[in-house]
Amino acid sequence: MKRLHLILSGLFLLAFSNLQAQPLWLRYPAISPDGNTIAFGYKGDIYLVDAKGGAARPLTIHEAHDMMPVWSHDGKTIAFASDRYGNFDVFTVPVNGGQAKRLTFHSANDYPFDFSTDDQSVWFGSSRLVSSNNIRFYSPRLFQNLYAVSIQGGNARLITGAGMDLAKLNSKGTQLVFQDRKGYEDPWRKHHTSSVTRDIWLLDLKSNKYKQLSSFEGEDREPVFAPNDASIYYLSEKNGNQNIYQQKLEEANPVQLTQFKDHPVRHLSVSNTNVLCFTYDGSIYTLQDKQSPKLLSITLQNEARSSTEKNVPVTGGVSEFALSPNGKEIAFINRGEVFVTGVEGSITKRVTNTPEQERMVRWSPDGKTLIYATERGTSWDIYTCKMVRKEEPFFYASTLLKEEPLIATDAEEFQPRFSPDGKEVAYLENRNVLKVFTLATQQARTLLPAGRNYSYADGDLDFSWSPDGKYLLADDMYFGFGGAKTAVISANGNAPILHPVNSGFGESNPKWGMDGKLITWANHRDGRRSLAYQGSREVDIYALFLDAAAYDEFRLTKDEYALQKEQKANQKKDSTLKWVPDFNGIDTRKLRLTINSASISDYAVSSDGSKIYYLAAFEKGYDLWSSDTRTKETKILAKLGAGGSKLELSKDGKSLFVVNNGSLLKIDDAGKTTPVAINTEMLLDPAAERAYIFAHAWRQVKSKFYDPTIHGINWKMYHDTYQRFLPHISNNYDFQELLSEILGELNASHTGGRYTAQPLNPDNTAALGLLYDETNTAKGIKVTEVITDGPADNAKSKIKPGVTIESIDGEMIS
Repeated sequence: MKRLHLILSGLFLLAFSNLQAQPLWLRYPAISPDGNTIAFGYKGDIYLVDAKGGAARPLTIHEAHDMMPVWSHDGKTIAFASDRYGNFDVFTVPVNGGQAKRLTFHSANDYPFDFSTDDQSVWFGSSRLVSSNNIRFYSPRLFQNLYAVSIQGGNARLITGAGMDLAKLNSKGTQLVFQDRKGYEDPWRKHHTSSVTRDIWLLDLKSNKYKQLSSFEGEDREPVFAPNDASIYYLSEKNGNQNIYQQKLEEANPVQLTQFKDHPVRHLSVSNTNVLCFTYDGSIYTLQDKQSPKLLSITLQNEARSSTEKNVPVTGGVSEFALSPNGKEIAFINRGEVFVTGVEGSITKRVTNTPEQERMVRWSPDGKTLIYATERGTSWDIYTCKMVRKEEPFFYASTLLKEEPLIATDAEEFQPRFSPDGKEVAYLENRNVLKVFTLATQQARTLLPAGRNYSYADGDLDFSWSPDGKYLLADDMYFGFGGAKTAVISANGNAPILHPVNSGFGESNPKWGMDGKLITWANHRDGRRSLAYQGSREVDIYALFLDAAAYDEFRLTKDEYALQKEQKANQKKDSTLKWVPDFNGIDTRKLRLTINSASISDYAVSSDGSKIYYLAAFEKGYDLWSSDTRTKETKILAKLGAGGSKLELSKDGKSLFVVNNGSLLKIDDAGKTTPVAINTEMLLDPAAERAYIFAHAWRQVKSKFYDPTIHGINWKMYHDTYQRFLPHISNNYDFQELLSEILGELNASHTGGRYTAQPLNPDNTAALGLLYDETNTAKGIKVTEVITDGPADNAKSKIKPGVTIESIDGEMIS
């Protein structure tokens, strides 16, 4: 057995060695001034490797993300960016190893560009709010200002607020070359000639004069000075694919140095010995004296960070939820998994366990089955999960569950909803075809065919069953662009489709009410709205009655209604009478339910129509409001200050449920708010999750890109190319760049990966309502403007423009 163990161990070591033989997705390489060593990022740490390749040793080993190494001119120090305190700050570390030193402390992201020629300061970019006379508006995503900070620390000094990226000094420190920033576009987009493509500029630091060096209408970026300062190297898409060019400062005709195809050259740096270093297709290359580029063979001396599985607590993070028919448990989605929790108590059960996402969860009418959509294969499918033991009353406390696919074809099937009798399921196929699936026959019929609707995002088309199961209320864009019309569709598909509302402004979030006698919807007919088609707008909730008697009763005053209710109590009900919708004269039975327009995320109407509840944002965040539909008395039922949420009303009308900052809340009809306890954990596999997200994004483009030919590119080839980098990614910063790279191949605006870190207790620079002279090098901060009505703008304040503040309440300002 020992011999077998040794053989297996040897095989494991061999497999590990092969895995580490050539790490990929190497980021931001920087070659040393003497041309002998390259610093680069891999899985969030900084490594050093010989410029000829070989074994790389880690320079930083930290749980934070370290990136963008920059060499000092003497080759003894490396500056880098790290998010050790929440956002990215500039740090330095000795090349021979040692403790990293933090240089910047602002809560804006800071990225190192270069060292001063005497190595006494680091020049870096940061999107901070600059002086009052700057013409650029502040935006953390757009324009970076150039600062210098001493290697000993202290206040950063503003060099220029003109807005520049990746600035580099010449050898004398008299000139600065940089790429400009004209506006927002994903930095990894390829081949575009939009108004925000980058150009190369030169700044003479003595005269403060700018000179544009590149004029190509596409991307010119990442410039560096050649060692002789007479020319620059930079990356350009001038001849199609992004390659390296050289251009003399006094000439306008760049010379192409590399001829790479299919993928862009990235991350350009140069040594004093005129050796260029860069990445291509996830690997590091060097180029010297116009020779052929050399691919470096690199191994790692350590086991790089991996995406290990880990247990994470689940106490909130609710993205969607569904209240059970009995009102005693709630199914919800957290991080793409289905959970069920009790409304009372703290028992929470995890239902699904997959790296792929599950969404759109709903209950069966008897509360014994959950139905949801999942993207486990190559398309969305519909699954059910049932309680096996009949003696168990609650899903959240069940001991045995059975999950199985219900509708699983090559088509995209999602958004399932049981009929009121539980015998059928309505769903969307390929995002725009409304179908009904009969459980007994396992057959589906089409209610809304292809060609009528267009889906922008999964789940943006709505539909619901009528309480009697004979109709469906659905979005219908058959009449063209400008908002969906609410359609009433016979569930058997044998009757013409009706559009009873026809508001002229589209009808969003349509719902049934009052046992099917009422249809409600939201639109902006009477509310404030943007002059453009897109933009914020305020809406109202409207009602249409499918029953003339119900309409007449709804319009009674409070006293009239009370009298009629008493009269009805003394009358015998005729159980043989069956209500049927009346579509004749329906235009005269429309009412506005809300008393004022607002930003409304969701609403619910009580079963008798006497109350409307809605989540509206009038101040900071959304609050829960209630309005009496007879007296029009309107009030805040619960002050939440939350983001927009779905709103569910229990069947007995006594409780409302919302999501507030990821947590479930129960709110009674008196406004009392009670958290719904969520208490469990989940085993998270980050690598498998990222692999799924990558595949999901690729399929989304294949299915939904506006050009069916995807601009004629080989989309499958790009999938295979970028997929092989996934094992070399252990963090979301690198993963975000990977998604942006593959989506950048589309050459389409507003495409790319986005990641916003959620650090614990991050730095937060104080906002005092002041603007400062950031060129000031003396102690303290020199005020240039006191913002009107800000914290410092009061009668007792001694802070005025021109005042230098060295301390606040005895605390020194560094």
